[in-house]
This record gives sequence, structure tokens and C-alpha cells, in this order.
Amino acid sequence: MSSPSSTKKFFDAVLFKEIWNAMKVTFKHMFHRPMTFEYPREKRTIPDAHRGALGLLRYDDGQERCVGCDLCEAACPSRCIKVISEEDTSMPLQRYASEFYIDITKCVFCGYCVEACPVNALAMTKVYEFSTHDKRDLLFDKTRLYEIGEQHIDDAKRYLYAHNQEKKGEESRAYRYHFPQSVQRQQDASSL
Repeated sequence: MSSPSSTKKFFDAVLFKEIWNAMKVTFKHMFHRPMTFEYPREKRTIPDAHRGALGLLRYDDGQERCVGCDLCEAACPSRCIKVISEEDTSMPLQRYASEFYIDITKCVFCGYCVEACPVNALAMTKVYEFSTHDKRDLLFDKTRLYEIGEQHIDDAKRYLYAHNQEKKGEESRAYRYHFPQSVQRQQDASSL
């Protein structure tokens, strides 16, 4: 009455063969190098092209780069950027961003706003930790964006270099936006 398959099943059940097969897999993985990071203590190295927190940049002389053109607002697919621009009273025909807001809770970190900026005033940094108890802290205004840009200026510059939006060294001076000619200069020349 006993067949070879029933005796095999009996010995497999008595010797716990299924458990030994599972233990073999466990022992095989015990001697591998760990794959996980101990996150709060151990941070991952992030590439230069990483899209993290947005930051506003200034020129080397401290002047604001943003000219208030609103192209970043138009390029944003999630509509999380709000730019309010005004005309500079000291220099006619020149504009600047009087208010600049980014709602990080809506941002998809696509980088379209950085690509749309003609003067490289926006750049992505490697900051990715946005945990907070209050959602209103994630609405970045102009001063907070400049703080992020100044604290992480090296990351922001490396992001622009990685995406070929700005050149290193003196070549970046060619990218600085200059208005064609000031109205005041034309009026001064015409009065002479």
C-alpha cells in the first residue's frame, strides 16, 4: 500500500525539510553586506543633478538675479509659484520681484522653473528634509528662498553646471542679464 511518494512525504514531514530549505535561504543572506542606510545618522551621497529644495540666487556682488519676468510661474505645471513684480523706481524699464512665493507642498520638483529662468536666479539644492508640524511652514517666501540659496550656494551652482545652464568661472559673467540701455542714459544724452 505504501508508495514511494507517500514515504518521501512522510520523511520530509518528520525531518522538517521545508524548514531546512527556508533556513538555507536565511543563512545564505546572513553573510551579505547590509543594503540599508541608518538614515538619521547615515546620509546618502546625492548627485549634483538632484532636484531638492528651490533657492533664489544672487550675483557675486550681492545684487538680486531675479528680474521678475514671471517665466518660472508660467512654466510651473503644478502652479505652486507666485511672483509679483514691480518696476524699479531708480532705473526705469527695469523690474524686480517684490514678492516671490513657492508652496513646497504642491511642488513636484520637476525643474521646469529653473530651466525657464533666463538669468539663472532659481536653482535646485540637495535639501530634501521638509518635515514640520505646521503645513504653513512649507510656504517659502522670498527671504526664506534667499536663505536657502545662500546656505546651499555650492549645491545650487553644481546643479546649474550639471544641467549646462551656467558655466564655471568667468564664463558665467556672460550669462548675467543686462538691460539693453537705460532710459535715463538716453534722456541725459538727448539733453546735451
